[in-house]
Amino acid sequence: MNDICCGPDPDETKHPLTLAARKADDHGDQHHDEHGHDDDHDDEHEHGHGDEDAGPWWRDPGILLPLGSGLLLLVGYILEWTGVTPAATVVLALSLAAGAWTFAPGAVKRLARGRLGVGLLMTIAAVGAVLLGHVGEAAALAFLFSIAEALEDRAMDRARNGLRALLSLIPETATISKLSGNVEVPAAQIQELDILVVRPGERVATDGVVITGTSSIDTSAITGESIPVEIGPGDPVPAGSINRTGPLQIEATSGGTDNSLTTIVKLVEQAGARKGERARLADRIARPLVPAVLVLAALVMIFGFVVGDPALWTERALVVLVAASPCALAIAVPVTVISAIGAASRFGVVIKSGEAFEQLGAVRTVALDKTGTLTRGRPEVVTVETTGTYDPDQVLAVAAGLEAHSTHPLATAILTAAPETAQLTEVTEHSGQGITGLLGDDRVRVGSPRWVDPRTLSEAARTLESEGMTIAVLEVAGTVAGVIGIRDELKPEAAEAIRDLTAAGYQTVMLTGDNQRTAGALAAQAGIQDVRAELLPADKATAIESLSAQGTTAMIGDGINDAPALAAADVGIAMGVTGSDAAIESASVAFTGNDLRLLPEAMAHARRGRRIMTGNIALSLAIIVVLLPLALLGALGLAGVVLVHEIAEVVVILNGIRAAHRPTTQTNRITTAQAAVDDGSNALGTARP
Repeated sequence: MNDICCGPDPDETKHPLTLAARKADDHGDQHHDEHGHDDDHDDEHEHGHGDEDAGPWWRDPGILLPLGSGLLLLVGYILEWTGVTPAATVVLALSLAAGAWTFAPGAVKRLARGRLGVGLLMTIAAVGAVLLGHVGEAAALAFLFSIAEALEDRAMDRARNGLRALLSLIPETATISKLSGNVEVPAAQIQELDILVVRPGERVATDGVVITGTSSIDTSAITGESIPVEIGPGDPVPAGSINRTGPLQIEATSGGTDNSLTTIVKLVEQAGARKGERARLADRIARPLVPAVLVLAALVMIFGFVVGDPALWTERALVVLVAASPCALAIAVPVTVISAIGAASRFGVVIKSGEAFEQLGAVRTVALDKTGTLTRGRPEVVTVETTGTYDPDQVLAVAAGLEAHSTHPLATAILTAAPETAQLTEVTEHSGQGITGLLGDDRVRVGSPRWVDPRTLSEAARTLESEGMTIAVLEVAGTVAGVIGIRDELKPEAAEAIRDLTAAGYQTVMLTGDNQRTAGALAAQAGIQDVRAELLPADKATAIESLSAQGTTAMIGDGINDAPALAAADVGIAMGVTGSDAAIESASVAFTGNDLRLLPEAMAHARRGRRIMTGNIALSLAIIVVLLPLALLGALGLAGVVLVHEIAEVVVILNGIRAAHRPTTQTNRITTAQAAVDDGSNALGTARP
């Protein structure tokens, strides 16, 4: 089996971003070397094409040599059947040489370094069969083993190259606006703060922020969100997205070789460095099995000499070598993990390790942060209740005069809603409570109901909180002037995502620092029953630990205050586009988009991959358990055991490749259908809504 992190394709050296891919590879290989995570199988595939693009099979030397062995084997059998024995022996020997060339040299080199592997078992079995005069059976063994290994290599290459195809989403060149005019440069030479000129139909070469122009962008290949996003000045644009309608000028926020897309590729290529429970189980079984099989075969052969029939029992010893070979077991998990993680990255889910993938498939409870995860993260003033002394606009103006000195998200909402800003003096912010100042000679303050008693407006404040609003109370000269209801609206897809999770059998929990009444109202809208409010960051981490004690728990969040909970969870999931660096670093899974409907889809994908891994391990062990006694009793000969064993390996490979398919869920059926409608509208020249 090839390493999970392999060297770059020769063709990739033509791409301006090859350096980023190479750095990811070097890191992955170093990690494998330092921690001993390379599989027993890895060095045996001297024929492996891990450094080449998985092109058409008829141009793949790794496939052609085993196929040549198979063709010669067929011709040899025909000659043997027609009675041309000398010619048949020669052709079968050539078939054996062609097939064995793909694994025997690697097995010998590995043995010289003191390492055992499946290829060594097959080499010994083939040599023993020839010495016993069974050239045809040795050739069949070499052909079947080599073709199975070639298919495995090709499956691994296909999964890896499918991921690296993400790099092709970045154009080779980009147009940069300079004082002297527009200049076309290689994408790798883009520097932060460069101004990119992106015309309709072109891809964005690196991450940036729109400076001028309005348009819609297609981010489906990066974020998995099929509906185009309307953008304008100040809006972020990810690398690899397609500008659909209007010309844009975009200020680069990252260099050409170090952007969100190259980061995704690096993270996913390094994912195999940390193995999951099932991978470690397969390793624990496969590693000692090879020397155990050699010992068992030697004992069987010695038994033959003891009972006086060495030829018969030596042949059975060779069959035992093949029957107990852990080849399928060694690839049962890796081919599934690589296929599944690569596929997830293509619909907007970056899984940082095989361990995280397996854990994601075992999750039973999903905890969600409220602000920015379930909600839009953009609080807005919904209503203003007053005592009659001041009108709503006056309340907002005074509150805005205070909040102009604050960086709190609620301050932005009040400033946006206020028709004007009152001029105040001696403004002081009281952390965690509110702000005070002077309006002329009157002392004014604005803050939460816990700090500023709403008094005559208490009932109105409770009503607004029950409707999911956060309350800011304004007091002027010791008298309540009004209460401002601010609400961060739920994302439009939040209720649908929670409904899908609940239908799939997951328990959902909301964790928030907001007050209980507001949190409860929003949770009811989203369909979440378990609400834990008024939590500090440390409290969130404690809540996650208590949930994890009851079963595997995932936490999804996007802010700095979510980092402790993300780190404490069995699986931390960060909202990648809007999330803070602290959240993304603490998480083991990141979404490249904002759409919460990716969550049930990612969970279904991981759960399905976990089932495939379990099935592969069970099949691999069952084959050994069934074939070994049959080999010892002589019920199956060498050719029969080889055939069953290699068919099982092919089945394991094909089953693992199934993990690369995107799960069909209600969510992506809807978004795919919507995208089709939108594309049809574009084709007719109809403006997208």
